[in-house]
Amino acid sequence: MTRAVFLASCVIPFVLAAAPASAQDLQTRTVPPPPPATTPSTSDDQVQFNATTLEYDNKADLVTATGDVRMYRAGNRLRADTVVWDRKTGKVHASGNVAVVNPGGDTAYGDSIDLTDALKDGMVDNMLLVLEKGGRLAARKGTRSLDESVVLDDAAYTPCGVTDSDNCPKEPSWKITAVRVIYRPDRKRIYYKGARINLFGLPTLPLPAFSNSIGDGNDNGLLAPDLRYSRTNGFEFAQPYHFALGPNQGLTVTPRIFSAVLPMLKAEYSALNTLGAYRIAGYVTASPRSTDLLTPTPAGTPNSFRGYLDGVAKFQLSPDWTLSGSLRLTTDPTFLRRYDISTDDRLRSTVKLEHIDKSSYFSVAGWYVQTLRVGDRQALQPIALPQIDYRKRIPDSLLGGVFTFQVNSLGIERPAGQDTQRAFASAQWELRKLTPWGQEVTFTALGRGDIYHTSDILATTVASYRGESGVSGRILGAFAVDVKWPFIGSFLGGTQRLTPRVQVVASPQAGTTMVPNEDSRSVDLEDTNLFSLNRFPGYDRFEDSARVTYGLDWSVDLPGFSFTTNVGQSYRLNSRPTLFPDGTGLSGRVSDIVGRTELRFHDWVSVIHRYRLDQGDLAVRRNELDATVGSRSTYLLVGYLRLNRNIDQTLEDLRDREELRVGSRVQISRFWSVFGSTVIDLTNRDEDPLSLADGFDPVRHRLGVQYEDDCLKLGVTWKRDYQTTGDVKAGNGFLLTLAFKNLGR
Repeated sequence: MTRAVFLASCVIPFVLAAAPASAQDLQTRTVPPPPPATTPSTSDDQVQFNATTLEYDNKADLVTATGDVRMYRAGNRLRADTVVWDRKTGKVHASGNVAVVNPGGDTAYGDSIDLTDALKDGMVDNMLLVLEKGGRLAARKGTRSLDESVVLDDAAYTPCGVTDSDNCPKEPSWKITAVRVIYRPDRKRIYYKGARINLFGLPTLPLPAFSNSIGDGNDNGLLAPDLRYSRTNGFEFAQPYHFALGPNQGLTVTPRIFSAVLPMLKAEYSALNTLGAYRIAGYVTASPRSTDLLTPTPAGTPNSFRGYLDGVAKFQLSPDWTLSGSLRLTTDPTFLRRYDISTDDRLRSTVKLEHIDKSSYFSVAGWYVQTLRVGDRQALQPIALPQIDYRKRIPDSLLGGVFTFQVNSLGIERPAGQDTQRAFASAQWELRKLTPWGQEVTFTALGRGDIYHTSDILATTVASYRGESGVSGRILGAFAVDVKWPFIGSFLGGTQRLTPRVQVVASPQAGTTMVPNEDSRSVDLEDTNLFSLNRFPGYDRFEDSARVTYGLDWSVDLPGFSFTTNVGQSYRLNSRPTLFPDGTGLSGRVSDIVGRTELRFHDWVSVIHRYRLDQGDLAVRRNELDATVGSRSTYLLVGYLRLNRNIDQTLEDLRDREELRVGSRVQISRFWSVFGSTVIDLTNRDEDPLSLADGFDPVRHRLGVQYEDDCLKLGVTWKRDYQTTGDVKAGNGFLLTLAFKNLGR
């Protein structure tokens, strides 16, 4: 494109508009700001001049400079075509492509300016003020005082870009126009009188008295409002206000007003200190609720107090010591869903003290679980306090291997359920060697001793989870040899790697059913645990058998393309009864076949498939797919999971299910996009007899359209929930998003 055509493409839209020039011209001026002085002055009273010509009028004591005039004093810089300096009065008049820069980096442009020789105060016609912290102000007239505050008449402010991708002038997405604007650099704040927000060039919201901060400081002020509609609560309007309690702490108070129920108040306090940061938020309201979550809340149900606490904190007490915690508590199971705060079905409050150095780890932790699930009893939820864990790693020990020692204890209390206390100590030795033929051989030896104390075991309905009442103990041991033999070579202009792998594990019988099962319940054979020393999760169950595990990894790496797949299976060498429930893929002597395949093409395609095949008839027991296709602006996400394991329905942690998740976003223009997502429960009675789904049961979906550029986000989202739970009604909801980026507070 030639320069003439480029300029024409920028100018034609303005010519066609045939609009008169505005005094609030926010466009960048052609004159560059004055550069810093090449030889800084040695005194604040010294004035430096640079110009093509200088004329002196001795009688009037006037100095006239013309031709790219530059004037410097005490960090203030001026540039103009012509400058007339009256040395008697100290007045300076500059005209023609005027630009003035203060010590803070703010640059003022104008047609002409009258100021003192201190270059700090003066009056500018047709002023444009470009702020160092971002944003710009334009006005018919501007006046700057000695304290560098600026008063502008008939002014406009915007933090938005004023040129497009082709560097052509464009109208900012939004701006604030006002009768008068006062800019206070000392407070990093702009004050307006008679203001109005203009969106896409159209006047919208009046702001009779308004101010906003610039930069990244902490200040008082309004934040972006929130407008939405739901069938349960009706129309909702939320207007947060931030109180700056200091440079490192603040409080945000958000009243939420509903058309169908009483208002709700949210308060959020956050702070940062030399040790770390913390935040706590609270919600409080009153509305009808029902204790029976399986049926809708009856009409006429009285209002009840409802609320929610959400907090998080982390403190670095020293280079090695860290204290962290979280708090999540609500008054009832449906509060979070009803007010669209969260869809979590369990809330966990935690606290943890950790010490980490290069060879050891120590922690003391505890957590409390609040269930929000239909049918769950809160009195049966665990309270774990304390959990103590210590690990010590000693490299280059026996035969050059690595020793890892661990001591762990855990206490679990339930108000109306089984209580368990556990402690164990273990030592593990691991040695990794490379043979002359390229095999990688890893030797592992493990020894562990456990002791348990259990009470109220009959409160646990699943017999295999109970263990024996009172004190019990066990000794565990295992020895394993793991051999990998990678073959690497060229393939289609890239490289490929083929790695057969064999592992042999021997472990004596330990009578593990004597102890309770608190943390090893969700067991399932997967590609991630196929070669684990213990394929049970957690510590309460241990795989006490001799077995051989075999598998194959294959990967291909080409320019912009990668493909990885693995498959494996195991065979138990003894015939004694196993601890694994039927359906987990590990209950028979020959395990199911598991694998994982991953394909990536640049940043456009990512497909991950995980599966488990029945070792008898090759039926698909697990089928999981996660795929992403597209760019960051336009993409499709697909997630599918089907668990068809035929597991005993009394094991609530291992129920079968089928689910489809789809999400997409399409960039239809540079700033406009449409998006949507849905979750569908495909579970039927054949997969889970306890499920209420009918094989195609939508859970929720959303569909929206959004505009977003460098300083504005505007969108509308339609949401629909298909499930009624207590006082949370199924139905439609709408969310209006309007965020003025870079507006500050």
